[in-house]
Amino acid sequence: MRTVRNGEATIGYRVDGDGPPVVILASTGRGTAEFDALAQRLVLRGHRVLRPEPRGIAPSAGPMDGVSFHDFAADVAAAIAAEGGGPAVVAGHAYGNWIARTLAADRPALVRGVVLVAAGAKVMPQATIDALTMINDPASTEEQRLAGLRLAFFAAGNDPRPWLDGWHPAVTASQRAARPLTDGDWRAAGTAPMLDLQAADDPFRPPETRAELRAQYGDRVTVRVIAGASHALPAEKPVETADAIADWAAGLP
Repeated sequence: MRTVRNGEATIGYRVDGDGPPVVILASTGRGTAEFDALAQRLVLRGHRVLRPEPRGIAPSAGPMDGVSFHDFAADVAAAIAAEGGGPAVVAGHAYGNWIARTLAADRPALVRGVVLVAAGAKVMPQATIDALTMINDPASTEEQRLAGLRLAFFAAGNDPRPWLDGWHPAVTASQRAARPLTDGDWRAAGTAPMLDLQAADDPFRPPETRAELRAQYGDRVTVRVIAGASHALPAEKPVETADAIADWAAGLP
């Protein structure tokens, strides 16, 4: 674990391996420790893996009110710069894909390509959003949270119990509040190539939305679907997720 300063924020990040850098960003309210298997596979595939922790998850700390995606992207940029300046493949899981796209728009020289890992559709089912809120509510019972995890995050046959822990409600609140404070066309990821890495059973990304990003951004977007997984894709299928990222990255300029 290393740390770097970004203005008033201190950002902690893990570094594993050597080779072309891949940065992994966590989903709403969660940290990056659960990506150990994903990182190990990427290291075996010849990559150096950086995992910055979001503000509010130790050792990362900094202002969490009145901040935007641009602030969170600058945190990631500081880590990349501290490790030589990239350019890096930046893979954002769920909420993290918004920060990855913002970084590509704000600091294109640092980003070789963007991987959208289990990115939600433009319009996401309200039931999945409500499930996320409930899981982050300390008043929810274990039974309720397991039901929410099965509904919104884990495919049939995959164990949701490891995700009963690891939620940070204050981080979730800060991250949700950042979206309406974010200006600019961050969704386009600048001009970076994008891998839209989807899970076949992800309720945040219904089958009829498979091609929506490619339809909007054209040949910059490559779509790949991984079977047997839901919104917790990199936790459910870490090897398949890592291989998809590494295979795609091998074809980038």
